[in-house]
Amino acid sequence: MIGSRERKTLNPEYPGKKSVMKNPIGNLNKVFDSRIRMGVMSVLSVNDEVNFNDLKQLLELTDGNLASHLVNLEENGYIRVHKGFVGRKTNTTYSITKAGEKAFKEHIEALENIIKGMK
Repeated sequence: MIGSRERKTLNPEYPGKKSVMKNPIGNLNKVFDSRIRMGVMSVLSVNDEVNFNDLKQLLELTDGNLASHLVNLEENGYIRVHKGFVGRKTNTTYSITKAGEKAFKEHIEALENIIKGMK
């Protein structure tokens, strides 16, 4: 079937019988296609919150590049933004939301399943 997400393959457990192989990338989350968004989510998943400058330095990004990816993650409901002050300086921090934790965990599991399928 052309354009189908599934492909018929021989089933190794039952020679001669066909089985359905699911699309290995079907469970990947497109929001996390970017290595930068993967990096942000990785950092936020192991920290309660991280400020903009620390993220920028850790991921070695420019202000504009990081900011555009943070907006994408915020618009998708995966991160929370908190703007505050430290003394007179603005301080923007980011944390992962419950939806973000769930989506990122599912994405990582999908990647692990792809890797397991290659062994």
